[in-house]
This record gives sequence, C-alpha cells and structure tokens, in this order.
Amino acid sequence: MASIPTPLQEALGRLPQGLQDHLLRTASIARELAQFLGVDGEKASLSALAHDLCRAEPPSALLHEARHRELAIHPVEEAVPLLLHGPVAAERLRDMGIHDPEVLDAVRWHSTAHPALTPVGKVVFLADKLDEGKHPQPHPLLQKVANLARRDVNTALLVYLQWQIQRLVESGSPLHPATLEAWNALLLAGGLAPDPSKH
Repeated sequence: MASIPTPLQEALGRLPQGLQDHLLRTASIARELAQFLGVDGEKASLSALAHDLCRAEPPSALLHEARHRELAIHPVEEAVPLLLHGPVAAERLRDMGIHDPEVLDAVRWHSTAHPALTPVGKVVFLADKLDEGKHPQPHPLLQKVANLARRDVNTALLVYLQWQIQRLVESGSPLHPATLEAWNALLLAGGLAPDPSKH
C-alpha cells in the first residue's frame, strides 16, 4: 500500500468508525480492480483511503470551506453542498503534501465522475460505489457493474452512470454537470449506451 502521510493517518483516525470501515473496504476493492485493470494500485489505494476524508463534515461547513478556498462552486453544489466533500478533501490532501494529480482528481470527482477521469479515478469511483457495506440492500445491478469492472472499466462506468442518472431524474434531484459530461464522453467514445441485461 502507498505510504500514508502522518497528517492523513491522523485525520482518518478522527473519522466515525463506520466511515473508516468504508474507506478500508473501498481501498481493498480499489486494489483488486487496479490489479485486474493494470492500474497503479498504490495510487488507487491511497485515493480510495482518502476519498471520503470530508464526508462527515456538515454541508454548511463544506460550502463555507469551499468558498474560503475560492473553489469554483456550481449552482448544483450550492443546492447540494454534500457534493463538495470530494473537492474540499482534495484541497486538504494538497495541504498535507499530497500533490499527485491522479490522486487529487480521483478524490475530487469520486461522487460525480468527470469526463477526464484517469484510470485511477475510474477505479476509485467504482470501488466507492461497489462497497456493499454502504448499501443496506445492495441493488442487483451493482453485481453486474462489479463483474464488468474487472473486464471493461468504461462499460462498467456507463452502466453505473445510466442507473445513477435515472435514479436522480426519477427522484427529482439535480444532476451535476460533471456526471452528464462523463456520461457523454464515455458514450461518444464507446458507441451506444450499454444494456446491462446483456452483461
């Protein structure tokens, strides 16, 4: 596993136990996926361990810190400040001496995805979503995504994003533009939207 800077170790140790457990499970999934996909396992593991560094922060505090750091804040993030926990975490990691752009982007975009996600970012995005421990009742689609992820990370992302977008639309929730842009980029690069029933 990648060397974890002491400030990050200390910050992770202050998180609620349930969140710490999720981070450890996500890091394990990320290492496994990285091995299957030929992705840098140390970067994937470090990113996965750090991705929810700010997940326990109150939404109002996330919004305040994002403004204080002069981050670009989209109106969707103003409406749903929890979406800022990735961008704020990436900035805190930078403060801790972690400057690898792949790690920072993986943490920054793990909630929404992004059209420019690197292989490390794709692994961390999927590993986070595939942690069964965070789902009281795991959806059957997640197993299909898990199986796909070991063969074709882009198709796995498309299948997951299609499901995520549909759920958000059906619930009347706003869609982050990075999610839509990631969907479009993957779709245009790979052809028609996948039919998960065929995988």
